[in-house]
Amino acid sequence: MAPPRLPDELLAKSGFVMVRLAMGFKSRALQEMESAGYSQYHYSVLAVLDEQPRKVQATIAEALALDPSQLVGILDSLEERGLIGRQRDPQDRRRHVVTLTGKGRTQLVRLRGMIDRLEDELFTPLNAAERKTFHDLLLRIAGYHDPRCIDGDC
Repeated sequence: MAPPRLPDELLAKSGFVMVRLAMGFKSRALQEMESAGYSQYHYSVLAVLDEQPRKVQATIAEALALDPSQLVGILDSLEERGLIGRQRDPQDRRRHVVTLTGKGRTQLVRLRGMIDRLEDELFTPLNAAERKTFHDLLLRIAGYHDPRCIDGDC
């Protein structure tokens, strides 16, 4: 038996539909990452370091909107697994520079593959051109509300 249909009023609200889809996607993504022994934060930090190989801890926290104390635990976990390295910044001994290891790149590819598969499932009804248009529109909206998302940096 099919679940009851949502009210037209809710389905007429793009924000409602977007949040509903996002919550479902997030739930599936978190489940898969957790079953692999990782969190969304692990994935996010690895992705930041893949694009910007040497990052200061505070910059990572700022980019991901994480409390610096929360980031320390995430970095500890990644370092224990050999996925990142941390060294004192030679220009400022109070700071640590974080780098992605080869093992970290390998794990990022694995996590990225999981997310790509989930995105493919989510966007199955759209063809490639529609997916690109949808993504471009999302980035435009995101960039308007969050400067970290301007020019595809979100």
